Amino acid sequence: MSVDHSKFAKLMDLAKETSSEKRRDLLREVTDVFLQDETAERSEAECAMFDEIIGAVATDMTEQVRMELSRKVAVSKSPLRKTARRLATDSIRVAEPVLRKSTALTDEDLVHIVNTTGQDRLMAVSKREKLGSTVSAALVNKGEDKVVVSLLENETAEIDRETYEVVTERAMTSKVLQAPLVRRKNVPLDLLNNVYHVVEKKLRDQIMARFDSVSEAELNAALEASRHRLNVAYGKEPEDMDKQKKWVEAEIEANRLTPPHLVQQLRNGERARFFASFAYFTHVPLDTVYRIIDQKDVDAMAILCRAAHFPKALFSTLAMQIVGGENGVAKAKEYSDMYEQVPLAAAQRAVRFWKVRSSAAKAA
Repeated sequence: MSVDHSKFAKLMDLAKETSSEKRRDLLREVTDVFLQDETAERSEAECAMFDEIIGAVATDMTEQVRMELSRKVAVSKSPLRKTARRLATDSIRVAEPVLRKSTALTDEDLVHIVNTTGQDRLMAVSKREKLGSTVSAALVNKGEDKVVVSLLENETAEIDRETYEVVTERAMTSKVLQAPLVRRKNVPLDLLNNVYHVVEKKLRDQIMARFDSVSEAELNAALEASRHRLNVAYGKEPEDMDKQKKWVEAEIEANRLTPPHLVQQLRNGERARFFASFAYFTHVPLDTVYRIIDQKDVDAMAILCRAAHFPKALFSTLAMQIVGGENGVAKAKEYSDMYEQVPLAAAQRAVRFWKVRSSAAKAA
């Protein structure tokens, strides 16, 4: 049933009224009448007229009145797009309800708002239910870290792979993004692998748990994706690295080089030879070895050594050689415990990502 004549007349009265006080009262009355029963059938013309008049009249009202209207529009299912857009560009106190909840705002509207307004509005948009991927991408591209954190914590938001890649790059240097990224359920595995080396231990444990729980099909899909995202190599290889690689291959072929020889290489200060040998035995690219050793990343070393089936004692000795420091007995016990805590299957799955980068580089 269409809006009756009395309701339509009140709407027209609102459009003509010049008294601020009367307009305020009429605005509240007409809004309540129109939004009270949203199951009633209304023509597109009636909805459009209401939308046009209400939005225009509200502009002249006090902020308190506009805030009241915003809260009503925010929960309304009526197609009040013009009103919602006007309220969305009002003060943040007025805009926030419609930015967070109004279904009258389209993804196009939201992207425009994100690209043309301030961080307070972006924060409000980031909390909407069922955000589309295009809006999420705009929030990441324009938003500060606190906005991206809010988006990552919004479990109903759709985030596509390309946007996750942008967030991952930012998380490499932004600690505030790391925990929300790692804890989000559907982040691609290869991207979690990329941030493994820069996050704290409890987040590394969560990443390893993901590797340990996924199916082989999921892991293979993530590996395939990783092949298309090879990172730029860390640092520059030593000038004699080609020579050291050939030396390692020759020693292996002659059965003169085994993993325990790595300890002697470190003690002798044969850094380039150690890099080449360690990369060979763990089957990971040299840039990964450089990064792990340079950062004295014992957790990552434990994963590499565990996946390569190094004896626990060998890992502990290597870790003590690389990290240094005093109280060797206590350190050895700490490293042994760390080694035992690394699940073999999870370690092997994590290292497969590093092997992908190595094989892809060789193919290139």
